[in-house]
Amino acid sequence: MNNKYLFTSESVTEGHPDKMCDKISDAILDDIISKDKKAHVACESLTTTGLVLVSGEITTDCYSDIPRVVRDTLKEIGYTNPDYGLDSQDCAVLTSIHEQSNEIAQGVNEGEGFFDEQGAGDQGIMFGYASDETDTLMPLPIYMAHRLTEKLAAVRKEGVLPWVRPDGKSQVTVEYVNGVPTSIDKVVLAVHHDPGAEEFMRDVLRDEVIKPVLGKWDGDHTEYLINTTGIFVKGGPEADTGLTGRKIIVDTYGGMGRHGGGAFSGKDPSKVDRSASYMARYIAKNIVASGIAKKCEVQLAYTIGKAEPVSVFVDTFGTGKDLDYEKLVRDVFPLTPKEIISHLDLIRPIYTETAAYGHFGRELPNFTWEYRDKVDAILSHIG
Repeated sequence: MNNKYLFTSESVTEGHPDKMCDKISDAILDDIISKDKKAHVACESLTTTGLVLVSGEITTDCYSDIPRVVRDTLKEIGYTNPDYGLDSQDCAVLTSIHEQSNEIAQGVNEGEGFFDEQGAGDQGIMFGYASDETDTLMPLPIYMAHRLTEKLAAVRKEGVLPWVRPDGKSQVTVEYVNGVPTSIDKVVLAVHHDPGAEEFMRDVLRDEVIKPVLGKWDGDHTEYLINTTGIFVKGGPEADTGLTGRKIIVDTYGGMGRHGGGAFSGKDPSKVDRSASYMARYIAKNIVASGIAKKCEVQLAYTIGKAEPVSVFVDTFGTGKDLDYEKLVRDVFPLTPKEIISHLDLIRPIYTETAAYGHFGRELPNFTWEYRDKVDAILSHIG
């Protein structure tokens, strides 16, 4: 009997209010980490009509011109017109920032607190996931959703569709049979646009955005749902207040697999919410890339101040070889915060690039957690 079901994931463009805040927070992190590699940064942003508020805990010896970073980021995203409800040149930028707690710092700084090693910056659980259903070892629904929002941004920035505005969302529903994707059932696209474009845009978006992305997955029965309210002229922060860290499922696996609850953007890599999530993806991806499992989910758990994870759990959903996966992971992969940061080379200004279109599944040079360079070590370990 066939086990047939539909699974849906969504993505948002870099001009979506929440994603704007993620990108602003990561741009501030990059600006600071490029000048001070020992900085501790936990930066949160909020945006609404005509306003960006930056808050959080930042300990650094350098100076960051935060209003300039905010305005440059808004300009790069495309908020350069007062009609969009937020203009990079004349919006208000407010800051409310203090240093990291000394009590947290002594758990993170090497040689301080109860343990000599650099410990985790907080307690928490982090998950990584990989599946062989796409070339990048990501679930198909989130992979396609991200490619649609990326394409939507590209046709706007390249002037192909000049009436497209920065905000936007996608959603992709995939049909699975016995755990294998067989077709794309529905594609949802919400496109922020200039007045009047609603009269003609659906066919154009189908031909310029959806069909080029779907390729072979564009079937005769695939349904397109484009701007289903009929109009989307008022968008961005004018229509919806944005916050850093409110798109954690978009950032990861689109709901496929579990999530520990911690957001990434604005956090330096001493925060295991970010660095251990990247390591968990790296582990899961290399396990699947090695061929010993078709799907893999890894959980790492930490407590503040302690270097080694308090637990490691691996689930291959019945698709893997019969192995001691916890021993494999502990023997092959670096798991302390210091080791993770070193192995993945995370103290670099690479984070603005991660803030939109997925932290995972984009095999870019700076995304070291997407490398498959542990496959030989895994195969050697299992003999």
